[in-house]
Amino acid sequence: MEYNYSEEEKAQRKKIKRKQMVKDYFFITFGILLYAVGFNAFILPEKVVMGGMTGASSLLYYAFGLPPGIMLWFMNVALLILAYKALSKQFVIRTVIGVTIISFFIDALRPVFMTHPVITAGEDKFMHVLIGGMLSGAGLGIVFSHNGSTGGTDILVALLGKYTRMSFGRAMQMIDMLIISSSYFLFHSMETIVYGLCFTFVAAYVCDYIINGTRQTVQFLIISKKYDEIADIVNKRMHRGVTVIQGTGWYKKSDVKLLIILTRKYESQEVFNTIKRIDPNAMVSQSFCQGVFGEGFDKIK
Repeated sequence: MEYNYSEEEKAQRKKIKRKQMVKDYFFITFGILLYAVGFNAFILPEKVVMGGMTGASSLLYYAFGLPPGIMLWFMNVALLILAYKALSKQFVIRTVIGVTIISFFIDALRPVFMTHPVITAGEDKFMHVLIGGMLSGAGLGIVFSHNGSTGGTDILVALLGKYTRMSFGRAMQMIDMLIISSSYFLFHSMETIVYGLCFTFVAAYVCDYIINGTRQTVQFLIISKKYDEIADIVNKRMHRGVTVIQGTGWYKKSDVKLLIILTRKYESQEVFNTIKRIDPNAMVSQSFCQGVFGEGFDKIK
């Protein structure tokens, strides 16, 4: 049976949705700005080619002097036209917005960092690649965490997925390797390929950490005779839900109460301190969860 919302509830839901959308686009813009800074300040001056469409656009810049931002926009739009039927309408809209913003920032910031360079010749190139990878990865992580898209090889992968049986991960690796390896024909240097791979790995790791690190939660399973005291403090002071399950200790065949508590990673030490203060002899199991969705945690998106 479908629930019929009142006019007031509909207005409230629209207001919340609008607020969330404004928040998402703010962080998407900030994330793209961070990515563009890492790319322009540390990667472009070192002539490193990474994976993705940004790597392809930088190849065109190194070879022919074509503006990387504009080339990135045209390549993404061309891919979107080719793969339009394989993509959702929402993905296309968000990708066009994301690609337009990233293309603007890349070309707008390029002359700034050319006039006022952050790095100088002779400095550690590997360190520059690491910094650029971390900034770019952090920027992409923020974008993806707020339902944004920068297009790129995601579109190609969607297109390949429609006409071939190739997995997402393998298709992404193949395309990135092809773009990075293409730099050899321009620079005739294996070192450039290695730097491009290092950037891609670092950016991917940081991006994954940003997306999943904030979602990491801790699950506690606690068996204690003073379960009610522990549950009350966690519930009232930490404002975290507690589930109490009736169990049986098989060794003594006695009834026990099992507490299930889910908290953020940074709150876990407070739970430990609470247990130690109330019942040092309690049996505690701690495990990490990749993500918890629902009331008090992340929303299902």
